[in-house]
Amino acid sequence: MTLPERKYRDRLFTFIFGSPENKAWTLSLFNAVNGSNYTDPNDIEINTIKEVLYLTMHNDVSFLIDGQMNLYEQQSSYNPNMPLRLLQYSATLFEQYLQSHKLTRYSSKLLKLPTPKLVVFYNGRKEVEDERILRLSDSFSQSGDIEVTVRMLNINYGRNSDLLAACGPLMEYSWIIHRIMSYNKGNLAEAITGAINDMPGEFALKPFLTAHKSEVLDMLLTEYNESEERELFRQEVLEEGREEGRAEGKAEGKREAARKMLDFNMDIATISAVTGLSSGDIAALKC
Repeated sequence: MTLPERKYRDRLFTFIFGSPENKAWTLSLFNAVNGSNYTDPNDIEINTIKEVLYLTMHNDVSFLIDGQMNLYEQQSSYNPNMPLRLLQYSATLFEQYLQSHKLTRYSSKLLKLPTPKLVVFYNGRKEVEDERILRLSDSFSQSGDIEVTVRMLNINYGRNSDLLAACGPLMEYSWIIHRIMSYNKGNLAEAITGAINDMPGEFALKPFLTAHKSEVLDMLLTEYNESEERELFRQEVLEEGREEGRAEGKAEGKREAARKMLDFNMDIATISAVTGLSSGDIAALKC
């Protein structure tokens, strides 16, 4: 199987809520999620992990405010392994925090660290409740010593009405994604352009998305196409794994499928969910 080379591009969610020039929208989202009423966008320090610095490690939006380290991820596919992914992102951000503040983990004094707040904004097709708590411990076969909880919020248009009402940009983002999916009957580019053109004039996002229409179009086309491609690839890898498993033994078939997914730069949590291999076994394949 020939695997295309990938380079990470920002999602529309990141473009809207993770850009330094849009801190007012980031602050509005933070206030809506937490029921707070901060008013100064300059209180936000964006620290999103960029692939240019951390190779294949990147997250959607992360920022510091008032002693909290907020990690926000947008997901168009339901993924119960987000606690593991966000644990990995958090470790990278804490390392970044220690370096920038000239702190050492070997200090004899207790380090004061920002409190992590992990949130997933879900707008996929799978029906889920307005809010769900995902726990890392659900992945363990027995009781362990590490726990990570992630708050998953359903932001499909018409869901979580109080949350969307509290953050205009989030409601408008939900609206345009819903509109695109309603329009998309085969020509995704036309659906995206039509949805932007049809946005009500009072929407705060409309001037921004119109001014950056070519970038938005490229982001959304890439995002939707990669989502479909990943699903097709996942199915192809599974079928190859089954065939190789029958020919060479089930365990080796799974390992070969995992190697191909690693070549595609898929994250370990996703590979584990698809193949059933442990994260340790998958990590060993990279060596």
